[in-house]
Amino acid sequence: MSKPTLEDCPVQHTQQFIGGKWRIGILWSMRDGCRRFGELKREVLGISEKMLIQELRHLETMKMINRKAYPEVPPKVEYALTDRGKTLLPIVQKIVDWGYADMQLLLTANSKEVI
Repeated sequence: MSKPTLEDCPVQHTQQFIGGKWRIGILWSMRDGCRRFGELKREVLGISEKMLIQELRHLETMKMINRKAYPEVPPKVEYALTDRGKTLLPIVQKIVDWGYADMQLLLTANSKEVI
């Protein structure tokens, strides 16, 4: 029996797409359609321009998003989820739902401690 590799692990495979600090936020921002770079920069709180460029390139390489550049001045570029990228949205939705629920629990717990 051969030793398992990272390529054999579904968790490691999935982390390529949603792992890291920013990818879930980027994917979530595109859930309703195309986004321009500036929109993503505003919606993904705290991300630097350099990191956003890097993550967008990664997601494009992984075929999760499409990049469409228009021949205009000033340059116009739009990013959108591919069909493959859209398959991650239910997973991201569950993460967002859990985040909201946990934030509510913390708020409730903190308000009871104050009393």
